[in-house]
Amino acid sequence: MQEKWRPSTAKAPLCRFQERATHSKVRGVQIRGSGLDLLDLARAALLGILQGLTEFLPVSSTGHLLIFGRAIGYDDPGGVFTVMIQLGSILAVMWLYRQRIWDVVTGLPSKPEARRFALMLFFAFLPAAFVGLLANDYVRNELYLRLDIIAYALILGGLAMLAIEKWPPKVEVKDAAETPIWRAVGVGAFQTLALIPGVSRSGATIFGGLALGLDRRAAAEFSFFLAMPTMMAAFILDFFEVKDSITPDRIAEIAVGFVFAFISAALVVKPFLNFVTKVGFGPFAWYRIVGGAVLLGVLAMGWL
Repeated sequence: MQEKWRPSTAKAPLCRFQERATHSKVRGVQIRGSGLDLLDLARAALLGILQGLTEFLPVSSTGHLLIFGRAIGYDDPGGVFTVMIQLGSILAVMWLYRQRIWDVVTGLPSKPEARRFALMLFFAFLPAAFVGLLANDYVRNELYLRLDIIAYALILGGLAMLAIEKWPPKVEVKDAAETPIWRAVGVGAFQTLALIPGVSRSGATIFGGLALGLDRRAAAEFSFFLAMPTMMAAFILDFFEVKDSITPDRIAEIAVGFVFAFISAALVVKPFLNFVTKVGFGPFAWYRIVGGAVLLGVLAMGWL
């Protein structure tokens, strides 16, 4: 009897697409004496790159993983692979901001600014944690199954970005670390929208930051900071659910996806910050709108 599809709460699942596909999974060439399948490893690498590239961009990594995972027929029983490669992206951004993290941790006993920074992130994290726990089952069992919801969320999110770029609120905060607590909580409230696949966690928090008076760079950087506790908490929650499904034959795939997710995320964060500072979020908004429209067309044709 097949295991029931159970998606990850932290990322949209790539699991059990074969149950809905019209064709069987194509196996690749095995590495002699190892039992490893080269096609599976190639899929894992592609999905790892996709995860790392889209995790911190306002384009919805959840939506991309769902769509692309289905398109290439990747099988992820229990959502194990999805959960584990997410850790690669989390560790990448923590590595990039390791000095800031170290300064905050070591400064907690003696530095007011370190305690304030920690409190700011804690209060910003609470809304998503609370709503996520309440809506967990509905999100996992209903929303993650609907590619049409992803398409509409991509389009609406793109339109919202275009609107806030055209009519930006007055800038009040130019340093993410100096975001007032009440504004941080407001950004955290926007983050709850990311429970809807296709909205994008980074997109929701960046939009919230811009709406609450952060400039482009500060909004993007605040999104990175908030990602650390949010994604780590989600990873820990999901890990305890899937740990018994981490079998020896999956370790190679997980390792490949993890490494590629770490590398691609580490490479994209700083250029993204520089890009949005100079250009803005318009190109990402149009990407979302076009991508959502294409997805609706593909779904209408019955190709996914």
